[in-house]
Amino acid sequence: MKSRFGRVLFAICAVAVFAIAAASPGECAPPKKWDRSADVVVVGAGGAGLAAAVTAAEKKASVIVLEKMPTIGGNTIISGGGLNAADPERQGRQGIKDSPEHHFNQTIAAGDFRADPEKVKIMTAQGLDAVKWLESYGLEFKDNVFQIYGSLYPRSHNPVLPKGTGYIKTLKAAADKHGVKTFTEMKVEEIIREKQLDGRVLGVRATDKAGKTVYVQAKKAVVLAAGGFGANKELRALHDPRMRELTTTNAPHATGEVLLQAMDIGGYPVGMDHIQCNPGAPPGRKLRVILHIDVARYIMVDKQGKRFVAEDERRDVIREAILNLPGQSGFSVVDEDGYQNHDVIWRDTAVKGLETGDAFKADTLEELAKKMGVPADAFVETVKKYNAFVDAQNDADFGKKKRNLTHKIVKPPFWSCLAGMSVHHTMGGLNINTKTQVLDRGGKVIPALYAAGEITGGIHGANRVGGNAILDIMVFGRIAGANAAAEK
Repeated sequence: MKSRFGRVLFAICAVAVFAIAAASPGECAPPKKWDRSADVVVVGAGGAGLAAAVTAAEKKASVIVLEKMPTIGGNTIISGGGLNAADPERQGRQGIKDSPEHHFNQTIAAGDFRADPEKVKIMTAQGLDAVKWLESYGLEFKDNVFQIYGSLYPRSHNPVLPKGTGYIKTLKAAADKHGVKTFTEMKVEEIIREKQLDGRVLGVRATDKAGKTVYVQAKKAVVLAAGGFGANKELRALHDPRMRELTTTNAPHATGEVLLQAMDIGGYPVGMDHIQCNPGAPPGRKLRVILHIDVARYIMVDKQGKRFVAEDERRDVIREAILNLPGQSGFSVVDEDGYQNHDVIWRDTAVKGLETGDAFKADTLEELAKKMGVPADAFVETVKKYNAFVDAQNDADFGKKKRNLTHKIVKPPFWSCLAGMSVHHTMGGLNINTKTQVLDRGGKVIPALYAAGEITGGIHGANRVGGNAILDIMVFGRIAGANAAAEK
C-alpha cells in the first residue's frame, strides 16, 4: 500500500514539474558567458524605462536599456501627454487651490480604494519634483495646467511638444548625456534568476533583430519597464471578456510578455481585471480621432443628439456609458476654440478623419448634425442647454454645480468625431513595494528585480485618474532607477 502511494505521489509530482516546465520554457539557469554587462539593465524604452535609466546613471551606475521595437518611446510617446501634479505656481496664477493631499484623496477614491495607499501617497507627493526634474533636463511645459479627460481636477501639465514626444526626446537626450546604452530590436525572452523561484536575478536573455540570442548581465539589478498588455486580446479577455474585440489606443508592442516572464520566476500580479478604456475607434473602425482631451471644451452626445454622461466623470463611468449605447458608439463635439486647443497631431488626425468618415466639420450646428446623422433639433437644443449651463455654472443635466464649466460651444466651424471605446490602460500588473522591488506570491522581495510603469499593479486601483499614468512612470521610474543603482 505504501509503495503504491509512493508511486502515485511520484506521478503527481512529475506532472506538476512538467506543467511548470511547459509554462516556463526558459532555461532557468545562468549562461556560461554573458554577451553584454552593465550595473543596471532596463527592459523597455518608454517613459518609465528611460526615467529609470537616467536616474540610475545619475547615481553613477552603468546602464543598458533593451527595447524590442525598432524605435523608442513605448506608449508614452503616443499618450495624451498630461502629467498631474499639485503645482502652487501654475495653479496659483489660475486661482486653483490644490495640494498633494487633495490629489491623493481624489486618486484613492477614484480607484474605489483598491490601490495601495502608500504608493498613491508617494506618487502624489512627488509629482511636482518629477515636473521640475524633467524641466531640469530641458522639457518645456505650457504655462497653464488644465483638466485632462478623466483627471477630475485641473492639475494636468502639458508639454509644449505634442502628445508624449517631449518626454521621450528629453529623456533620451539625458540618457545619452549620462552614457546610457540603448539597444532597439532587442526582445527579452527570459529573466534569468539563480533558481527559477529562488535567489537573485542575474540578467536577461534576449533576441536581436537577426534572431541571435544575447545574454545581458545585470551586475546590480534588472528594472522591468516593458508596459502593459492592452494590445493582447487574449490576455485582456481572460480577465474581462468584454475587452476581447475592442480596439486599443496602445502601440502593437503592448502584449505583456515580460509581465508573464516575471511571473515565471515568481512575480505575483494584482488587479489584472482592472482594464481602462478611452474614447477611440468604434468596433469595425480603424482611425482614432481625439476631440475629448480638455473636459472644459467638449461635450459627448449619442445618436439621438443628446448628452448621455457628464464629460468630467471618471473614465470607468464614461466607459460603461459608451458601451451601453447602441452600437457602443457616440460622438465628441467641440467648436473651433476646442479644436485649436488640441495638439497639432490630434488636429491633423481630425482632418484625416474628415476623409475617412470618422470626423465631421460644419459651419453650423444644423449642418454638423446632418453630417453626423443625428436629429438636428435635438442636437442644437443640447448645445444650447449646455451653453446655458456654462453661464449658470451648473450642469443641470447631471446635477453638478462645481464641474469645470468654462467654455461654451459657440465658435464655428464646429467639429465632431466618432467616440467608441478602446482599451487604453491595464491597471493590473506585478506587485511591487514602495521601493519598486518586485514581490512574489508570499510578499517577499525577489532580489535585484525592480519594476515601474504599466507593467506594475496596485497603484491606480479599479480606475486610473487621467494624467496619473505619466506621473506614475516618472515617479516610480526614478525610484526604480535609484534603488537599482544602489544594489550591492
